[in-house]
Amino acid sequence: MALLATCGLQAQQSAPKLVVYITVDQLRGDYLEYFFHTFGEHGFKRLMNEGAVYHNLQFEFPHVEQASAFATLFTGTNPCNHGITGNIYYDFEHMKEVPSLYDPDYLGNFTHDHYSPRNLLAATIADELKIASRGRSEVYAIAPDAESAILSSGHVANGVFWIDNLNGKWATTTYYKNVPWYVERYNNSPESLPVRVDALTWRPSLPPGQYGALPYVEESVAFNYTFKAKTVDCYPKVKTSPLGNKEVNRLAAQFFEYAGFGMRPDPDYLAITFYAGNYVGNKAKEYTREIQDTYYQLDKDMEELLNLVDKKVGLKNTLVVFSGAGYFKSEEEPAGGMPGGEFHPKRCTALLNMYLMAIYGQKVWVSGFYNNQIYLNRKVIEESGLDLVEFQDKAADFVAEFSGVARVTTDMTLRKGIWNEAMSGFHYGTYPAGRGDLIISLKPGWAVNNELPGEKVKLVRNNAVQTPLVFMGYGIQPQHIYREVKATEVAPTVTHLLRVRPPNACDRIPLHEISLTK
Repeated sequence: MALLATCGLQAQQSAPKLVVYITVDQLRGDYLEYFFHTFGEHGFKRLMNEGAVYHNLQFEFPHVEQASAFATLFTGTNPCNHGITGNIYYDFEHMKEVPSLYDPDYLGNFTHDHYSPRNLLAATIADELKIASRGRSEVYAIAPDAESAILSSGHVANGVFWIDNLNGKWATTTYYKNVPWYVERYNNSPESLPVRVDALTWRPSLPPGQYGALPYVEESVAFNYTFKAKTVDCYPKVKTSPLGNKEVNRLAAQFFEYAGFGMRPDPDYLAITFYAGNYVGNKAKEYTREIQDTYYQLDKDMEELLNLVDKKVGLKNTLVVFSGAGYFKSEEEPAGGMPGGEFHPKRCTALLNMYLMAIYGQKVWVSGFYNNQIYLNRKVIEESGLDLVEFQDKAADFVAEFSGVARVTTDMTLRKGIWNEAMSGFHYGTYPAGRGDLIISLKPGWAVNNELPGEKVKLVRNNAVQTPLVFMGYGIQPQHIYREVKATEVAPTVTHLLRVRPPNACDRIPLHEISLTK
């Protein structure tokens, strides 16, 4: 009995040797269901059969994007705390858009881009693991894009890697000090993407008759995409095709071969990002053979990755986490006869400025409009000795009368916490520093018309995307859970299984269905 008790205590003190967090950017749970009959037994089906599957992962703010989704999943808190509200923000001082992770202090490695995680204002899962292990855990991230690579790892990772849009090599930033020799070797070898890309082709993987899961597909000619390294859009096209996911697996195989995962006394961590959105040339098309083929091939990639984990470390020693990113990007053009219309920001801000001039005098009171937010001229308001709360309220009352506007709230309202459940998305999805003075929500069917030359008006949907979350391996018991869970509950669950504290801005508790069974 004493021996059994001792063994039990040792088992309770164990932790997985490796965490593999797989995020599929723009994954749709309904597409997994539609295409399920085409999958093999060891990819998505293995996840669904052997893992603890949550079928309804939800984000608590609207207009989820890649950067805001990844930051939320890996910090366990919303943009109101971690500060990443989208892929880009608008710098009104210099009148230009800026990537959310742009950092001029750090050069790129195999890229001209300047990125770092310094704008992410909260710790991540991997950051807490690094702190707990005193740096002994190895932390890496591999993704098609810089945003998902950096945000899925954090501030103190050993290295993060993404495919550069211009040269196709695995790029990183000098913020991270470590570029393993095998990544350097791969980038300079005949196996690298730039060497092979001209010979790559994306054709259907299945016979034509097996693409019937989406009955609305109209194209009668099979697709056939080729890629040329010297064209400007070559690598963005590769990254939005199934070939991009295969490149991710190629580099992951290098890490499993040479990084020594699972060989250290402390857990290691690898974040992997795949892509399951529309092909870059098909964003205006909702139903295509290409999207079904993307999922069919991604199932094979999942099988390859899971087999690699099982072979090199063992699934019993590995915690596998799988989730989507909670959004799907499309560029739908408004259909005639449908309810809705066009909201014109330039006209709105011009009329608002005229209204405010009639009340407060002939000055430029409005700085501009960006991302459904109106920015007032704070400097002029302050110099005029006006009350900012009253000024914002008057402006909001005026904008609320515009056609297509569902609701408006103000920055000061959110700062004071005077908001109801209908406005909770405004609170969770924005960060006080850099937030507009007025935050606008449009009615369904309304599109923003920026009146830019050559730009088509596109309808942005804000439907809830069915997003699964799966925990697998490391003694996790298979089960299916259909209740709604929050994206902010993922990080504390992972850290709980790692036996480290949750990220510093996370105030959620672990999901109660995922128990420590080892």
